[in-house]
Amino acid sequence: MSKKVYVGNLPFKYKGKELRELFSKFGEVEFATVILDKFNRNRSKGFGFVTFVNDADADKAIAEMNGKDAEGRPLTVSEAKPREIENGE
Repeated sequence: MSKKVYVGNLPFKYKGKELRELFSKFGEVEFATVILDKFNRNRSKGFGFVTFVNDADADKAIAEMNGKDAEGRPLTVSEAKPREIENGE
């Protein structure tokens, strides 16, 4: 089963490729994406998500990368929480 990891405080120049490279040393990455500002499609919002094929690889990445420096920025790495959808009530 796959596990999604939240990565915050990314350097703004990072794209999905750099995020995948940063986390692929922990195991097979199924998907890596950096969230972009909807008003300025070329600028990162400073966070993204990495989906690992193996849960244990994701856990290892979280343990080893949380607080690690990426170009002068300490990363915030945790298990991604499911997105809450407002039902309009």
